[in-house]
Amino acid sequence: MSTDDQYGGGEVGGTGQTRTRFPEPSDPYAPPRRTPRGLITVVGVVVLLIAAIAFANQSRTPEAPPTADKPPTTTTNPTAATGVPPVDGKSAGIPKGYAQTEQGAQSAAANYAVALGSDGMFRKNTRHTLVDGIYTPDAAAKLRSPQDEAYSAAFLAKLGLDANGNPPQGSTFVTRAVPVGTRTDSYTPANAKVSVWYTGLIGMSGPKSTDPVRTTWKTWTFELVWTDGDWKVLSDTQQDGPAPVPGDAVASPSEDISKAVKEFGGFTYAR
Repeated sequence: MSTDDQYGGGEVGGTGQTRTRFPEPSDPYAPPRRTPRGLITVVGVVVLLIAAIAFANQSRTPEAPPTADKPPTTTTNPTAATGVPPVDGKSAGIPKGYAQTEQGAQSAAANYAVALGSDGMFRKNTRHTLVDGIYTPDAAAKLRSPQDEAYSAAFLAKLGLDANGNPPQGSTFVTRAVPVGTRTDSYTPANAKVSVWYTGLIGMSGPKSTDPVRTTWKTWTFELVWTDGDWKVLSDTQQDGPAPVPGDAVASPSEDISKAVKEFGGFTYAR
């Protein structure tokens, strides 16, 4: 992966040099069976809303580990840097120009998880820009209104944000998705299903915050299609875990978290 300081200041990643997302879904095809596009899009809408809310509400139900006599059926494909540049440009702050390969699909999914997990998703204008740049035109059009309703003033208030998605003066709203690895569940040059295992940060950092920044572990699965020379999201789902045993590191004070979020920029992820 490569450093990407342009993810801060209003682009993907939001505060400082970050990128992140909201309301609840993301989960784990040789080419998938044909499904009516309308149905796929509707499912995508429901899934994204569920994922956004799930991310914000932080479901912590642990996943049962695989048993020794039932090993995972997915072929192991460890994530490791290959040296291949992930993208050749950006559009509205979102990396674009992925290769029409399995590796390119994995890079796209990882970067889309980061963008959709950024604080830009909590502000209407930037949310529309992110969704329009990540989803297919049909999927984006159907997501817009339901998302605007989900990111209501009441919902934002629960997170400590004002109606425009901004935190109180002196506080920093933290929301990041940090990919740990990617997995191709199926691939053809026209369609791909890629899962992104990531750890997330969510919460408000500030002297009066009642919602401290915490971590979450989830798997975000994207149905991608190759269209207009790039990978776009047709639908996505999200599920909890796998989550490691919590470490014994002492939690940092809120001022240290706020400072770190502003000083440490995000990355452009490459498979």
